[in-house]
Amino acid sequence: MDDDVLTTLKILIIGESGVGKSSLLLRFTDDTFDPELAATIGVDFKVKTISVDGNKAKLAIWDTAGQERFRTLTPSYYRGAQGVILVYDVTRRDTFAKLDNWLNELETYCTRNDLVKMLVGNKIDKENHELDRNEGLKFARKHSMLFIEASAKTRDGVQCAFEELVEKIIQTPGLWESETQGRGVQLSDEEGHGRGGCGGYCSVL
Repeated sequence: MDDDVLTTLKILIIGESGVGKSSLLLRFTDDTFDPELAATIGVDFKVKTISVDGNKAKLAIWDTAGQERFRTLTPSYYRGAQGVILVYDVTRRDTFAKLDNWLNELETYCTRNDLVKMLVGNKIDKENHELDRNEGLKFARKHSMLFIEASAKTRDGVQCAFEELVEKIIQTPGLWESETQGRGVQLSDEEGHGRGGCGGYCSVL
């Protein structure tokens, strides 16, 4: 068994406060869901190793507060990221309308122009949708992003969102090869293996 980790990737989760960024992260890393999860203060950080197409990648996933008052953290938060997950709440149109602001911030502070972006419409388990799937898909295509709808509560699409993002990054060698050379780091996969299989949720561009 080869335990070599191909690369370590910095992944960001961004979006308005209350869209479920931390819930998506906890579902992915710990397979837990807390409906009473408090708002993130500043930045949270999780590490998980997953295997995609036979390649192991160690993900350093940064979860940020959506509130304006924490925006001073922004430049260092974005620096060196290879992938970003933009989250909106399908039951709150205002969180979708603000996506342009987040994309502008991404362009302002990101140090790479080829980073991979994934748009996630979260909370599809709820009934009172204000946005349908096609609106999300159209926005994602316009901005060259991957797209998936998900529910941190029911697990739908969560594993797939991260796997698709990592797969796309690995398919873009310029994003990670220079990061890996000369380090020679070997880490074993102590976290559970990803279940894989997207169940037809993914809309890959």
